[in-house]
Amino acid sequence: MQMQGGSPPEDARDPNAYSEGFERGTGEHVPPGVTRLELGDQHAFGNLRVNRLERVWTRRGSNFTAYDLQGRFGRDFDYLVVKAEGEVAKGKLHDSRTEFLWAHAVAGYWDSQLGVRLDKGTGRSRQWLAVGIQGLAPYWFDLSATAYLGNGGRTALRLDGEYDWRLTQKLILKPRTEWTFYGKDDRENGRGKGLSTATAGVRLRYEITRQIAPYVGVEWQKSFGRTSDFVRASGGRDSQTRWVAGLSFWF
Repeated sequence: MQMQGGSPPEDARDPNAYSEGFERGTGEHVPPGVTRLELGDQHAFGNLRVNRLERVWTRRGSNFTAYDLQGRFGRDFDYLVVKAEGEVAKGKLHDSRTEFLWAHAVAGYWDSQLGVRLDKGTGRSRQWLAVGIQGLAPYWFDLSATAYLGNGGRTALRLDGEYDWRLTQKLILKPRTEWTFYGKDDRENGRGKGLSTATAGVRLRYEITRQIAPYVGVEWQKSFGRTSDFVRASGGRDSQTRWVAGLSFWF
């Protein structure tokens, strides 16, 4: 044991004294197959987080099921990310966005992401190149920003953020907002140039355990500009209130 500026005093505490000299992966009580403790970014691991699996009700009776999940596999600094979000109504997929991204840690709480995005649903399928950043801002705000480049010179930008406000150890209120922008009109998919849609909502969840939590909430969605024109032309409303109930879990 060496200390900065010289040798340690004779009565310095032995760093292994409390463990009686045992290390991870050694000793008579260690189960077989347990490896020695290694440095960060040497172990690969994966998880799946289903942020939203919910039933949505609107005032006009157009009810549907929505999902939003994110999976990852890899090490601490570099890993594969799969994001999937969409809506299913009457047994049909009406709108979905799936992203396959390679993430790299650029700071203690921030990752850069690069990959592809695939859009499916009732409109025309689209493919995009995606580049973005995702992380935890000061005061525990979860934020992400992703820019997209598609064929035909199409561009898009998606911003979203959320925050866990812990009312108790098990009861959490989560405000969430999402904003989407497009560089040009896409009449086939009902998207207009500029600010397309904005969504804001709150969900109140109860954590039965840290890994599973039912919730209820309310969400407001508003279309803008040419997107609003496309929505009204198809018989829809450019703003609506949604009531939601669902389940959030991870493993």
